[in-house]
Amino acid sequence: MRLDDLYLWYLEDPANARYVGALKLVSAGKGVSLHYGQEWLANGFALSEDLPLVNTEFLPPARLAADAQRAVGAVDDARPDRWGEKVIRFVDKPKRLSLMEYLYHAGDDRFGALGISTSPSAYSPRAGGPLPRLEQAQQLSEVVAKIEASEPISALEKKIIAGGGSPLGGAKPKALIDINGEQWVIKFFNNEPVDTPLIEHATMTLAKRAAITVAETQVIRLASANALAVRRFDRVQGRRIHSISAGTAIRAATPSGDEPEMGYPELARILRRIGMTQDDMNQRDARELFRRMVFNILIDNTDDHEKNHALLVVNPFANGRLKLAPAYDVLPTNSGQGYQEFVCGTQGRDSTLDNAMSQCDAFGLSATEAAAEVATVIDVVNNWQDQFAQAGVTARDISNLAERLDGEELRKQRMNFDPAQFRPSLGKRRKQSPFL
Repeated sequence: MRLDDLYLWYLEDPANARYVGALKLVSAGKGVSLHYGQEWLANGFALSEDLPLVNTEFLPPARLAADAQRAVGAVDDARPDRWGEKVIRFVDKPKRLSLMEYLYHAGDDRFGALGISTSPSAYSPRAGGPLPRLEQAQQLSEVVAKIEASEPISALEKKIIAGGGSPLGGAKPKALIDINGEQWVIKFFNNEPVDTPLIEHATMTLAKRAAITVAETQVIRLASANALAVRRFDRVQGRRIHSISAGTAIRAATPSGDEPEMGYPELARILRRIGMTQDDMNQRDARELFRRMVFNILIDNTDDHEKNHALLVVNPFANGRLKLAPAYDVLPTNSGQGYQEFVCGTQGRDSTLDNAMSQCDAFGLSATEAAAEVATVIDVVNNWQDQFAQAGVTARDISNLAERLDGEELRKQRMNFDPAQFRPSLGKRRKQSPFL
């Protein structure tokens, strides 16, 4: 079945799906456009800043790299990423591998609150099975391992993976799983040299100590390895929260024709401009984003790309204000590459505290305030070995990570950072008048 036309729906309340508009394959098959429906134009909301409620066909960027595929605006966040695409190719085997096929076959439990249907009059997503339950985690891990190794799977194994194998982003093996009636993402060990699932859990626990809001995690013990379950933050009591990636938010805020600067300062400016204003939440979110940037630098999490930061769209029909989603996918990359995926400051992506401090004003922070935040994060990261040991990370894995985290480059940055140098100069004291 060729899928040149599909239809976008909004699923905040899945029992009352609302039609949003028509999707078309464009740009020589590499892009997907959106045209809002009349009812959505009258009573809906802009899915992202670059998709205002205007009666027109919104097109993806005209210039796409040779191997790039992109849907327009927030629709692009409804697509699967590399792992999801691999599951679709392996299990669904669509005859054509266009972005439309990937959007459709991702099913009904994708990121955020958007859904893809074959009909504009009724929500008709790709049929999938129920989510695997926690007690099926071992079976699920074995199916995932077979897909990763391109080994054939049985009809029963296809049924196990069908519920939630492909809707989410990321390159590493993962799936959706039901834990006590709630959706969690389960991430599997993938032959890394260290116990990555347990280390991610430990890192998220450490980040929480640094006053960073993190997604809830739990370690799942399997027969021969650990897995990590991460509670979905875009699902609350059966309702779905419209969410967008940092990349979508930054592209949407960038004037047409300009190249977006994918980085922390630009994301902070967006949060301060259209973040939640109640109780100064926008400023607090920008401050927390600064802490996340510093933490990622010091913990050697260099995989902090545009899809590893997300924003929740709060009350989209009322005001569409943005809120920083809990942190996720936070763990040492253990590469020592010396640069982040996200721009940090005037020195681009360099993994240095000097670079992080260089544009602290974008986060609404004075140099003194930013330095205090850095010092707080340093105090937490200095104790990473004890915290990881308490989380159950083995001495062998801690020693492996220490080669980077306590190596000369990162350790020197922690030791040499002096908040006092960022305090405002008091200047010379005025001579007191003898007549006072």
